[in-house]
Amino acid sequence: MKFTLVGMAVAAESPAASAAWFAEHFGFVVGVDLGWYVNTQHAEHPNLSLDFVQRDHASWPEATRGRTVAGTLLAFLVADVDAEHARLSAAGLEVVLPPVTEPWGQRRFQLAGPDGLLVEVLQSVAPDPRWLADNGFGA
Repeated sequence: MKFTLVGMAVAAESPAASAAWFAEHFGFVVGVDLGWYVNTQHAEHPNLSLDFVQRDHASWPEATRGRTVAGTLLAFLVADVDAEHARLSAAGLEVVLPPVTEPWGQRRFQLAGPDGLLVEVLQSVAPDPRWLADNGFGA
């Protein structure tokens, strides 16, 4: 399968406010704004789309219509996770997991995003050789 766009739609209490949050803090640009539906695309990654739909709108799947998002984590891989943590913390965003270096080769932190979303910002780092060996990845 060949993709021309990767997108995600989120059930939102306020689509415009959620889109504005991602625009302000993560570089997304608002495209279409119908009030009940707002489309964003990332300024540096035009094939990445993040949409927000009024959670009780008739276009949202009936099985989850009106419900708050739960169990959804959106991740962004960056070059310098500590610089992003400092920038986003200074902007007053709620950090729910402070920066941590994981033995499998990630340094990451998590934020409380709008509408129940969790946002993870992570960076690839060298994995711990002992962890690799203990988990069957050794030579």
